[in-house]
Amino acid sequence: MIHGFGPTRLANGTVRFRLWAPRQETVSVALEAGDVLPMQRSTDGWFTAGADVPDGTQYRFRLSDGTMVPDPASAEQAGDVNDASIVRTAAFAWKHPDWVGRPWTEMVMYEVHAGTAGGFRGIRDDLPRLKQLGITAIEIMPVNDFPGKRNWGYDGVLPYAPDTSYGSPGELKELIDTAHGMGLSVFLDVVYNHFGPDGNYLHAYAPQFFRDDVKTPWGPAIDFCRRQVRDFFTGNVLMWLRDYRFDGLRFDAVHAIQEQDWVEEMAATVRATIDPERHVHLVLEHHNAASHIRKAVDAQWNDDGHNVLHVLLTDETGGYYADYADDPAAKLARVLAEGWVYQGEHSGYLNAPRGEPSEGLPPYAHVLFLQNHDQTGNRAFGERLTALAPPAALEAAIALQLLCPQIPLLFMGEETASVSPFLFFTDHHDELADAVREGRRQEFAGFAAFADPEKREAIPDPNDIATYTASVPQPASAERFGLYRHLIALRTREIVPRLLGTMALGASVLGPKAVLARWRMGDGSQLTIVVNLADEAVPFATPAGRCLFATNHLAPMTAVYLDDGS
Repeated sequence: MIHGFGPTRLANGTVRFRLWAPRQETVSVALEAGDVLPMQRSTDGWFTAGADVPDGTQYRFRLSDGTMVPDPASAEQAGDVNDASIVRTAAFAWKHPDWVGRPWTEMVMYEVHAGTAGGFRGIRDDLPRLKQLGITAIEIMPVNDFPGKRNWGYDGVLPYAPDTSYGSPGELKELIDTAHGMGLSVFLDVVYNHFGPDGNYLHAYAPQFFRDDVKTPWGPAIDFCRRQVRDFFTGNVLMWLRDYRFDGLRFDAVHAIQEQDWVEEMAATVRATIDPERHVHLVLEHHNAASHIRKAVDAQWNDDGHNVLHVLLTDETGGYYADYADDPAAKLARVLAEGWVYQGEHSGYLNAPRGEPSEGLPPYAHVLFLQNHDQTGNRAFGERLTALAPPAALEAAIALQLLCPQIPLLFMGEETASVSPFLFFTDHHDELADAVREGRRQEFAGFAAFADPEKREAIPDPNDIATYTASVPQPASAERFGLYRHLIALRTREIVPRLLGTMALGASVLGPKAVLARWRMGDGSQLTIVVNLADEAVPFATPAGRCLFATNHLAPMTAVYLDDGS
């Protein structure tokens, strides 16, 4: 049984407050009116108190030394991460409570940052346009409370509280309810591998939340060996799926969690708890852990697919792209035939083996993208592919992405060929702001292009408001929107109904940047895709079947054929 974190309204109307604070001998609840409620301590470090208070009541926990801290499972903050927490227990009046979601094979996903999209209301207002495009699922980057008014999403410290700069919990639920009424699924990106650098008080009263013997790029590793820690994050998963009715979650950097068995435990709890009639999907970011897909989750992000396509489109081979520089066409063929490039082979970038064999996994166990927040936002200047790749080659890659049997994910702005960067942005202050700015610039000190300190100085300051405003995508091409709309409609009509049960039949290299791949679809038909991202044409025998799509130039090009006997 999962011990509940955060305030809970009991059957008698009182609110129960709970805090796991094993380092403390005494803890109390400090209410906004000045009342202080002593909490009872159990032998395992849990503190509990009850009070007859209404929704909207502000409170903090007072530690033994008088330090006031927010609830780590706060449902809403009265301001920022260091401010009071708010009691929110009332049920939301859903307009579409019978929505059960969509099957995984129907997903055409769209990743969006809530801040640069205008908050929860801004995303809600954009839903008709996205539905017109053909998108079936919105994936919102992390919304849990972070310090300041802007953040690219991965510095959150209060996992249960939507950040107030995006809107209220009710406005987030309205967004999800509106999407469901339009037939759209909604996913949330969640971060359980670290906390941000400001506003995390767990070390003060529950240092057992972290491990002393394992360090990560963000500090001591979270200790998933402990039942309380597992329950904290599994409870958060259940809250998003049950209370907010998200249709699925994307789990950030799961490879950074030391105790990998938590993934299967969490997924089993989800399946046992959430209404089995609902389509609820769990997607990981991981270093190609096929075992998780076979046991517990629906899919993983296909970083290998992105990386090799990026090399083919841009000829960049620095950083982690070095692992894909040698014979990238063969690596793309492996992505299309087997899902991943690295299935246990040594990664030079990681200096370690990467991945597990993916043989037998269906292609839709992989989420394929040409851009996302990571590979764009982690660039020094946040350039999109529109600024890095030839338009014709990029459009050929778009056709491959949307018409192959992997699950496509678009990054906001791609659909209109936006050239706006997506930069790393935060809202830290004083010494932390200086540390983040300098740390960001030092990240690139090992790159030849930034060996000169003056060049590193040109990297945008994450805390400058201009860095944030520059990251708002500006549409640049109605024609690109039309291409996406046409390809998604084609996928919906010809690929999706045949997708369940699809298995790869293999792929072969046709040229330095050219590949032919084939799949046996779930209905027995055969799908063939020929893609060439080079400027020089390559010969190939015309595959059997109907030509579903072909670019209007010989190179770069993508051609798609379906042999269904018609």
